[in-house]
Amino acid sequence: MTIELLDAYSKDLGGGFTVRRLLPGAHRQAVGPFLFFDHFGPLVVQPADEHDVRPHPHIGLATVTYLFDGALQHHDSSGARQRIEPGAINWMTAGRGVVHSERRPEDLRGRAYALHGLQLWVALPETHEDVEPEFQHVPAARLPLVTLGGARVRVLVGRAHGLQSPVAHPSPTLLVDYELAPGARLELPDLDTAAQRALYVVDGTVHLDRSDGSTFDLAPHRLAVLPDEGVMQLRAGSAPARVVLVGGAPLGRRHMWWNFVASRPERIEQAAADWQADTFGQVAGETDRIALPALPWRRP
Repeated sequence: MTIELLDAYSKDLGGGFTVRRLLPGAHRQAVGPFLFFDHFGPLVVQPADEHDVRPHPHIGLATVTYLFDGALQHHDSSGARQRIEPGAINWMTAGRGVVHSERRPEDLRGRAYALHGLQLWVALPETHEDVEPEFQHVPAARLPLVTLGGARVRVLVGRAHGLQSPVAHPSPTLLVDYELAPGARLELPDLDTAAQRALYVVDGTVHLDRSDGSTFDLAPHRLAVLPDEGVMQLRAGSAPARVVLVGGAPLGRRHMWWNFVASRPERIEQAAADWQADTFGQVAGETDRIALPALPWRRP
C-alpha cells in the first residue's frame, strides 16, 4: 500500500502573514473530518507587523488552533474572549454561523515575539451543521500526556495510546502531538482509532517502519496520508523531531468557499449574502471586518 504525500503551498493571509497550507489540496479535500490544515511559523513578529486577523465569518465547521510558541487573542460573536497559548487546544464550533478575530495580545504590542502553530478546520456532521456556535478552551495542563518509547505524547482531540482528550467533538476525530527524542520509537494508533490517518512533520526527520519490513522517510512540511493497513511504527532519526497525527472518520464531500463549509451549496450562498448584508453577528468591541470576496457564481 502506498503513502500519499501532500506538499504545502504558500498562502498569504494578509499583511505579509504567510502560512504553509496542506489541505485542501489539488487531489485531496480532507483526511477524516480535517479539511483545512495551515502551519504558520516559526517566525518572529515585529512591532510594525500587521498580522492581526480581523473579524470574519464561518459556517458548518469547527476551527482548531494549537500553538507551539507565542500567543494569540481570540474574540468571537458567541461572547468568547480567550488568550491562546502553547499547548492548549482551542476548538470553535461555527455551526449555523460565528464571527471571530485573532489578534496580537495587548501585552505583546510594541515588542517582538515568536509565533508558531497550526490552525485546522474540522467538518461537522450534517446533523451538526446548524448548531449554535460555541467555544472550547482546554489548557495544556488538562490535556493527557504520556511518555512512550522516548516520545512525549499529548492527545489533543480524541482517544489514542490509552488516553482520552476532554475536548468534545461530534464525530470520530483524532489529533495527537508527538515530541520525539533522537532514536525514539512508538507504535501509531491503528485503524480502529482513526479510519483515516495522516502524519505531518513539524520539524526534524522521522521514519515510518511498516509491517512488511519496509521503511519510509518523512521530511518536514509534507502531509503523509497513511494507507489502510495495520501496525506502523514512528521512529526518530539522530535529531529530535516533532510530528502531528490527524485523522478520524471521513464525513463525505463538502462544498467550500472562502470561510464557509456546507453539505449544500445554497447554504454557502445564503451565508455570503448574510455577511454582505452585515446580519451575521458582531464581535464585541470590534469595528472593522474582512470584506466578502467576489462571488464566483454570480454575474457582476
